[in-house]
Amino acid sequence: MLLAMTIALVPGSLSFAQEDRQSVQPGPDRPMGEGEGPFERLVIRGGILINGTGAPPFGPVDIVIEGNRITEIGQVDDSDVGEHEIDASGMYILPGFINAHAHISNPGQFVFGEASPAEYVYKLWLGHGITTIREVGSGNGRAWTLNEKARSAANEITAPRIVAHDTFRGPETAEEARIWVQELAADGGDGIKFFGAPPEVMAAALDEANKLGLRSAMHHAQLAVARWNVIDSARAGLTSMEHWYGLPEAMFDNRQIQDYPPDYNYNDEQHRFGEAGRLWAQAAKPGSDKWLEVMEELLALDFTLDPTLTIYEATRDVEAARNREWLEGYTWPTLGRFFEPSREAHGSFWYNWTTADEIAWKENFRLWMEFLNDYKNRGGRVTLGDDAGFIYRLYGFGYIREFELLQEAGFHPLEVLRSATLYGAELIGREHELGSVEVGKLADLVIISENPLANFKLLYGTGATRLNDVTGEAEQTGGVDWTIKDGIIYDARQLLADVRDMVAAEEAREATEATEAGD
Repeated sequence: MLLAMTIALVPGSLSFAQEDRQSVQPGPDRPMGEGEGPFERLVIRGGILINGTGAPPFGPVDIVIEGNRITEIGQVDDSDVGEHEIDASGMYILPGFINAHAHISNPGQFVFGEASPAEYVYKLWLGHGITTIREVGSGNGRAWTLNEKARSAANEITAPRIVAHDTFRGPETAEEARIWVQELAADGGDGIKFFGAPPEVMAAALDEANKLGLRSAMHHAQLAVARWNVIDSARAGLTSMEHWYGLPEAMFDNRQIQDYPPDYNYNDEQHRFGEAGRLWAQAAKPGSDKWLEVMEELLALDFTLDPTLTIYEATRDVEAARNREWLEGYTWPTLGRFFEPSREAHGSFWYNWTTADEIAWKENFRLWMEFLNDYKNRGGRVTLGDDAGFIYRLYGFGYIREFELLQEAGFHPLEVLRSATLYGAELIGREHELGSVEVGKLADLVIISENPLANFKLLYGTGATRLNDVTGEAEQTGGVDWTIKDGIIYDARQLLADVRDMVAAEEAREATEATEAGD
C-alpha cells in the first residue's frame, strides 16, 4: 500500500542515492533467554503434523532437529533422547508461516509522530507463527533493511527471516533502470517492488532483474496501469502481482480505461479507494472468454497472485474493522492515530465513507474472490500476505485474518495453509529449504494446542471465543504456543505479552508528556 516515492540521481553519476529514513528503531540485540536453541539435537514428540504440502494431518509423529535442520520425521525411541525435548502430545505442528507482503514499518506514521519500533512488529509476527517475511518496499531504506536481514539471518535479533525487496524509484530511462537493478543486486537485495513506470523502463528493469536472479512484485498503480497492466507484467517476467490492481484492467472487454467520474482525483484517497471498489464490476464476467483468456495466460506463465485481501476488508464494513478486539492493547499509539480518518495519511480515507461504498466493495470482493478461487482450482499459485500497518490491520493479526478470507473465497483450509507455507516459499525461490515440514529443510515450525484447520481463529494471538459448558462462561482458547525459527524455540505467548507491555509503556510515556506539556 505504500505510495511510490521519488529519489534523485546523484549529480555526475548514475548511482541512485537512497533516501535516509533510518530514524525507525531497529530490532534490539536478542537478549539472553529470549528464545531457546538451536540445540545439537531437539526432539519434538507426539505431535499431529500438517506438513504444508496439502497432505492431511497425520500422527502422532516425532520430529528430530539437529542445529537448524530437520533430520528425522517418524517414531523416535523413548531412549533416544535429545539435548532438549518438547512434549507436543495432542498438539498440532505446522510449517512456519511466510508473509508474502510485509512492511516492517510504515513511514506514514511519521505524520503522527515516531513510527513503531521494529521489535514491536517482529514480535507480533513471530507471535503468530510468521517465520519469514517478504519485505516489499524497504520503507525504512535499503541499507537499514539489508542490515536487519543480515542480523535476523544470524539470529542476532528476535525477528522472522527477511527477504528484502526495494522500491523501484528514480530511473527514467531503460539504461538507468538496468543500472538501478544492478546496484540492488550488488547490495544484496532479493527483489524489486514496482508501482509503475514507462513501459520501456519497466521492461528493461524486469529483464535485468531476471538475468540477475532477482524476484519482483508489483502494485499496478492507477497512474500507470492504462499502459501497463498485469498481463504486460507477467509477459515481461514479473514474479507476482500485489493486491488486485491491474488485473480487472487486463480483463476489460468493452473499454480500455476505468470509468473514472469527471471529478476524480487520484490524490484524494476517498476517490481512489471509492472508485477502486467499483472496478471489478467493469471487467469481464466470471467464466467469460476474456476472463478465461487472461487466467490461462497467467497460469501458463506460472504467475503468482498475492492478494492481501485483509488490507482492503475495512472497505466493506469500516465499523467492524475499527472495533476488532485485537486493536485493544496491541496497537502502537502513533499507528492507532494513523488509522483514523485523515486527508494526510495514506489509507486513512474514512472521512466520508458511505453505505454505497461498502455495498460496492462487497461486490468487488465477491468477484475478486471468485477469480482467486478459480485460479487456485486451475493450478495457480496464490500466496498469503497482510500488508499490515494500514487500514486497521495490525501485524500478525492481519495475517491470520487472511487465512479466514481465503477460506471465505472457497479455499479448503489445507489449501489456505499451503498458500501460507509452501507456495510462499516457491514465491521467494526457497522451496528447497522452507515452506513444508520435510527432512533436510530448515527448522521453521508452528506448534499449537488445537487444530487450526477446524477454526483459523485459534491462530489469533487473542484466540477464539468459546462457551465453557462447565462454568457457563465465555472464554478465549487457542493462540500459537511455540514458534520455532531456524531451530530456535520462541514462546509465542510471551512475545505477545512483550508487545502488550511495550504498548502500555508507550501509552504511559505519551500520557506523561501530555501532562507535563499541560503544566
